[in-house]
Amino acid sequence: MSKRAASRRTAPRKGSDDSLDQDAGRTTRTSTMNGLVEHRRRHASIDTPTSASQAASLMGRSSFTLDEPVPPLRNEEGTSKGFSELSKKDQRNFLLLVLLYFLQGIPMGLAMGSVPFLLKSVVSYSAIGTFSLAAYPYSLKLLWSPIVDAVWTPRLGRRKSWILPIQTISGFSMIWLGSTVNKMMEQAGQEDSNGIWSFTWWWFALVFLCATQDIAVDGWALTLLSEENLAYASTAQTVGLTGGQFLSYTVFLAFNSKDFANKWFRPTGAPQDVGLLTLDGYLKFWGWAYLIVTFGLAVLKREDRTRDTDGIMEVYQTMWGILKLKNIRTFIVVHLIAKIGFQANDAVTSLKLLDKGFSQEDLALTILIDFPIELSLGYYIGKWCQTYPPMHIWCWAFVGRLGAAAFAQFVVAIFPPGGTTTWYLLLVICEHVLSTFMNTVMFVAVSAFHAKISDPVIGGTYMTLLATVSNLGGTFPRYFVLKFVDMFTVATCEPPRAVSKPETLKGDLVTQAFSCALEADKHRCRDGGGYCNVMTDGYHVMNIVCIIIGIVTFCGFIKPAVMRIQALPMKAWRLSG
Repeated sequence: MSKRAASRRTAPRKGSDDSLDQDAGRTTRTSTMNGLVEHRRRHASIDTPTSASQAASLMGRSSFTLDEPVPPLRNEEGTSKGFSELSKKDQRNFLLLVLLYFLQGIPMGLAMGSVPFLLKSVVSYSAIGTFSLAAYPYSLKLLWSPIVDAVWTPRLGRRKSWILPIQTISGFSMIWLGSTVNKMMEQAGQEDSNGIWSFTWWWFALVFLCATQDIAVDGWALTLLSEENLAYASTAQTVGLTGGQFLSYTVFLAFNSKDFANKWFRPTGAPQDVGLLTLDGYLKFWGWAYLIVTFGLAVLKREDRTRDTDGIMEVYQTMWGILKLKNIRTFIVVHLIAKIGFQANDAVTSLKLLDKGFSQEDLALTILIDFPIELSLGYYIGKWCQTYPPMHIWCWAFVGRLGAAAFAQFVVAIFPPGGTTTWYLLLVICEHVLSTFMNTVMFVAVSAFHAKISDPVIGGTYMTLLATVSNLGGTFPRYFVLKFVDMFTVATCEPPRAVSKPETLKGDLVTQAFSCALEADKHRCRDGGGYCNVMTDGYHVMNIVCIIIGIVTFCGFIKPAVMRIQALPMKAWRLSG
């Protein structure tokens, strides 16, 4: 490493270097259900210039040592201002940040929440596994974040140089996608078609744009607000992203349901075959909203001048230095394998419930009830992590999450033959709350540990690297798990014994048995008057396999590893001089 890079580890970073720390307190949550939870992030106090200065002052004391174990988190004392007490400038900038994060949450809520559920009616689990690749940019944005931070034009401003063109491209992309999404979903459902790959790459590009915009907005948040009110950057991010994702996931799923619309908003004698919101119309509306906001941002908001940053290669060298730490490599392995045990539950349980006959309306209601419960419990989980060693809490939640996966399988297995009943709906809600709660405990606990071990001088790079690996651990297994669900499913379409009215069939009459494990074959069987007899459900097989993998890896490697690294002194997490 260069001398300049080494010197940054002994002195606080200044000025524009703070933007390289833009992701420091930002950890990302990701699942079709729990994944949206995992993509809400918070800025840690180590991001701010004052925190870096305090860290340098502390490290300069004669009593300071790195030979002690990782210390517990302390509550920062001080007065906090309400929104009405902020200056008018900070109030306006706060609302601008909320709006930008909200827009970012709209396509994210669709890509990682609603679209997989809409696809389930026309494609197989393998195809949904392919579509899960669209979420990868959010788990990999660390790779290009230094470029976004360092390359810009003074004419537009450091952050607007990226936000304006990206939001413009995103707006036109959503408008175009809205005009073709129905046709693309039809092609995705066709057998022996590459339509799902085309559909996935378009959403991959849209998520890539959102991830890049996220990097720029996070950096701007640290300069838009005054130094004493930087804590509101985290609030703006949480409110905006959560609101956008909630609207595109829970609200959209409910209003997209024809049953929900016919029951609550239409006359009894005039039902329709579509919901109040359609995916194509929703995409077009928000595409135009993107363009309008971008135009207003270009005309009405001026960005303050900022100083230049360190070179791009210097940041990558810092990342490489962190990766060479032995304990970091062990922690990375833990992150990459820790979420395998819950993947079948996180990725498939809700889709399997829909497959069984659980309505989209009831699913939206389940998420709606779970959402405020999760938010209220998040505060207490943070308190626990300040009282007890965070990785102890993480281990207990790991076991609880494995138990939640087993409970979810039981809930799916006892689906009522006659359809959803009140008691079963309550059972699904309990299952979903339990799974989400354990997921949230693990997320908050490991985020607290990240904050403890990160070097304050390079906290942004350090914590972003850990958060990226953590997110990747929940993303990469999903593709394979969904593929294996179809591979392990054994189902046969049994021809009808007799057909009294062939003209009522929606497809060709089934005259001989064939496999109906895939969604397209299942539709062909049903439309032809046959019955799809499932002998082996791949979901149950994969959920058991995942739980077994989780138990073996937890007892054999994960728990001993995290207990060991939690007891290490602080110097074990610092770059060598």
